Amino acid sequence: VQLQASGGGTVQPGGSLRLSCTASERTFSMGFMAWFRQAPGKEREFVGHIRRGIPVYADSVKGRFTISRDNSKNTMYLQMNSLKPEDTAVYYCSADSRSRLILSSARNAKEYDSWGQGTQVTVSS
Repeated sequence: VQLQASGGGTVQPGGSLRLSCTASERTFSMGFMAWFRQAPGKEREFVGHIRRGIPVYADSVKGRFTISRDNSKNTMYLQMNSLKPEDTAVYYCSADSRSRLILSSARNAKEYDSWGQGTQVTVSS
């Protein structure tokens, strides 16, 4: 499965951005889809995932970010509000295309078999 992430950019602290991740195949049959991010010099970090319409978030973004999924458009979204400078990173979308992940593994980047190319988000005044 090929994933295409888009929507990144530069925004001031407190601003908003919406990222999109479009899949080359039907997302209806996929398991988890997730967002990760990676800041310079840091490891890839879990942001959130969604399966069967139920999102789960990292504590660092809970209450500010919202993940949604539109299977009719084969697209997952990440709505980011109240952005902070520490949210600056390259954001990656991922998918469990064979629907084999279980919930306890779904925060682990190594468990996902499909990845988008990443989109840069910069939060700066």
